[in-house]
Amino acid sequence: MTVHEHGARPYRWVGALSEKRATLTPERTALVDADTNTEYTYADLDRRANRTARLLRKRGVDDGDRVAVVSRNRPAVVDCYFATAKLGAVLAPLSHRLAPRELALMLDDIDPALLVVEAPFATELRDALDHDEFSHEIPPLLGLTGPETDHEFGSGPEGSTWHRYEEVLPTDGSAVETADIALSDPHLFLHTGGSTGLPKQVVQTHGSIAWNAFNTIISWGLRPDDVTPMLFPFFHTGGWNVLTIPLFHLGGTVIISRDIEPTTVLSLVEQWGATVLVSVPAVLRFMVQDDDWESTTLSSLRFVKSGGGPCRDSIIKAWNERGLSLTQGYGLTECGPNNFAMPEGFPQEKTASIGTPGLYVDARVVDDDGTELPVKEVGELELASPHATNRYWNNEEATAETFGPTNKDDSNGDGEAWVSTGDLARVDADGYYYIEGRKKNMFVSGGENVYPPAIEDAIADHPKVDEVIVIPVPDEQWGEVGKAVVEGKESLTLDELDTFLDGKLAGFKRPHHLVVIDSMPTSGPSKIDRQAIESAYGDSS
Repeated sequence: MTVHEHGARPYRWVGALSEKRATLTPERTALVDADTNTEYTYADLDRRANRTARLLRKRGVDDGDRVAVVSRNRPAVVDCYFATAKLGAVLAPLSHRLAPRELALMLDDIDPALLVVEAPFATELRDALDHDEFSHEIPPLLGLTGPETDHEFGSGPEGSTWHRYEEVLPTDGSAVETADIALSDPHLFLHTGGSTGLPKQVVQTHGSIAWNAFNTIISWGLRPDDVTPMLFPFFHTGGWNVLTIPLFHLGGTVIISRDIEPTTVLSLVEQWGATVLVSVPAVLRFMVQDDDWESTTLSSLRFVKSGGGPCRDSIIKAWNERGLSLTQGYGLTECGPNNFAMPEGFPQEKTASIGTPGLYVDARVVDDDGTELPVKEVGELELASPHATNRYWNNEEATAETFGPTNKDDSNGDGEAWVSTGDLARVDADGYYYIEGRKKNMFVSGGENVYPPAIEDAIADHPKVDEVIVIPVPDEQWGEVGKAVVEGKESLTLDELDTFLDGKLAGFKRPHHLVVIDSMPTSGPSKIDRQAIESAYGDSS
């Protein structure tokens, strides 16, 4: 990629979203920082992006370089997104929940040209950069502070110095020279949950990000006047691709906060007249259980979606009782993540489904040989769309497993390929898809395939159960049986649960073991960490 004078090349719109949107709707509110009660227009964001681009370039960031960010949701992270787009650089947001060794491994894998860190996580980053797992030279360091935090950076890693982002940010917000960027060039590295080994960095391109925005806008019916509180962190695909970037394309409004609590979400919906809301099931459940649930006005909301795992029937019912149709979405960092939509006027009995494929999405269910299965049969879900990525960073083996050996050759000869999701699904006669669980989580008991989500849904209806995960454990007679790991009341017994499930589940599906715990371990944005549960409770005791 080469740098040209601004305006001297074709396809200048690639990487120029903030500039284009600022031209179309300069005074419309783009971003609200709820923690400081500050609003930013699209003109503001483009000026900030230009200032940030100058800062990144001054610190040595060039086209193709990675800028790693460890921060909660702050306006400066949005600035970095737009600025890296202008420069042809890659933004690599990393989870602030990772341990220093994990951060060291990921930073060593990414090899960033610049590292931006929010003050509360400076100690962890210093330890990560000093760790044996980090083998590169320490990049320039920028520290984010703000009026809502009194954290200090302290000493930097050996041989390095913290520079406060706000103090070194140029004041010039005029247009900058931009890189010659193609739709196929990378713009985001977003890491997977990393349930086994080092989390994989999914390489998202300018094109795949834009196509997901188009799919979301068209298939979900987003509007320019939509407003949403962003409940996903910016180190997660949900933070960018579920609603933030689609709404930035439209000229909508996104509300961010450092720490999201149920009461906070409810107040944000009411205060700002939020029209759309997407969240993980856990947060939607916490909102329903919050003391302010009944008193909060939710009439501004047009639709509510759940993603990141199955949403329990009781939670869907609670939202329905407030006059809102809560539907379930499905996606993954490697593809989308917004792949399905519920058709207008869908029958209520389809609520358990994830809907039908979006406008520019193909989906199919296949067996282990890759043969497409007929309706109602369970197999692996595969997706194809221009919003799919085609590789992981520095991981050819995982790339081949998910995207095919080369992702260049197929029966059409034009480079299209199916993305293997690793999820089990079925499709009904009306074209609605249903997720049956992770392929690796299915187990066989007495020769019968058992899919944990269906069992979990039934158990979750018990009044003593707040949340549940069912895992397989060894059994001499049946090979494997289910063990219910429950967050709920300690008085729950296995006999009580078995009686409750009588007539609801076949005998081979009912758990043979039960353990009640205080709280579920989580990974990512409040997602239950099934791998951690299996590691801790995966025996027959």
